[in-house]
Amino acid sequence: MQFTQEHEMFRQLVRRFVQDEINPHADEWEEAGIFPAHDLFKRMGDLGLLGLTYPEAYGGQGLDFSYTVVFCEELGRADCSGVPMGITVHTDMCTPALAHFGSDDLKQQFLAPSIRGDYVGCIGVTEPDAGSDVAAIRTRAVSDGDDWIINGRKLYITNGTQADWVCLLARTSDEGGYRGMSLIIVPTKTPGFSVSRKLRKLGNHSSDTAELMLDDVRVPKANTIGPEGMGFILQMQQFQRERLVGAITSYAGMEKTVRDTIAYTQQRSTFGQPLIDNQVIHFRLCELLTEIEALKSLCYRAADQYIAGDDVTRLASMAKLKAGRLAREVADTCLQYYGGMGYMEETRISRAFRDSRLLSIGGGADEVMLGIIAKYEGILPGKKKARPATTQPAPAIEPAIEPAIEPATEPATAPVAASPRTDDAHEARAGAPA
Repeated sequence: MQFTQEHEMFRQLVRRFVQDEINPHADEWEEAGIFPAHDLFKRMGDLGLLGLTYPEAYGGQGLDFSYTVVFCEELGRADCSGVPMGITVHTDMCTPALAHFGSDDLKQQFLAPSIRGDYVGCIGVTEPDAGSDVAAIRTRAVSDGDDWIINGRKLYITNGTQADWVCLLARTSDEGGYRGMSLIIVPTKTPGFSVSRKLRKLGNHSSDTAELMLDDVRVPKANTIGPEGMGFILQMQQFQRERLVGAITSYAGMEKTVRDTIAYTQQRSTFGQPLIDNQVIHFRLCELLTEIEALKSLCYRAADQYIAGDDVTRLASMAKLKAGRLAREVADTCLQYYGGMGYMEETRISRAFRDSRLLSIGGGADEVMLGIIAKYEGILPGKKKARPATTQPAPAIEPAIEPAIEPATEPATAPVAASPRTDDAHEARAGAPA
């Protein structure tokens, strides 16, 4: 990953925005349990921050993913994790499939205003009975002429109380498993759509999270992203970008946490010397910085492959796994060095401790990431079919179907290839904020 002068100029732009428009309000928004997404996104849209890799024809910047890396690194420096999460759901989780596979009309209706900051988007995948097992979703879209009539529930939806539209994964046929699902754009003002409740979370308080209800919601079939029945495959591709973005955003926050802890232990004295003069402390902080640098290098390598149009599922899963575990390690270790002060609500480290727990759950649990990595390494046991009483050999496992999908228009950045086997258990979504 090589950054140019243009990247550094862009970095300073995003850094100033975080310092001026997010950090001064972080405590207020954490207390309120929500940030004003429409207001903040509009200011970001005016600066061209919401469609970095998307085509200029829809208001995007037409840049490559390296600018998204810079964007996420600087968002990670915010004084809370909830606002960056809400932003990246909008920029890199609910919009990639729309940008790559949506029709021109659909992109004009939803992508362009989202890039301008006029609309807030969210992704609707997780359900009460379908978290890590995405193939178990029950939300159903039934054909009625030129329309879909949708019924179901979606849970843990980030931006859910403020969103203008949902990128919704629904079952559109009676085929079982991952087959027969479609991605559908659902405007939240459509009759029958409602927010049933705003959820209270352990951390990331400044980000609103909701349960959504769909009761005979009628939308045009033209709102379907890509071919009907290919929603699972498209969503798996969308997940890879989501996981990589989550890992990139996290390591920037981890480094800030360690740097803040260094500053605190330098000025805090015990037994006649600064805390940091204790070898166990300065050695441990150096170990954490080394781990963060290693994660950053992994993310840069994955980003380079993503820009080249290669399949980054393996590396993105590794980055997501490592980020979730390291975030908890960093927050727990650093809080310990703050002593009693670290246990107080008023300190940023206590917020980082709460917020860090989500990364190993949301966007694919650690165990799901391990299953994906094992699959790519060729060491994941196959699904064994029940063997009859007679000692006949079990039939070979049929490989999953992976149809080829062509983007509706040439994307600014090539979409990630779907994994070689889209089996239900290990290409899946964690039951956490979507």
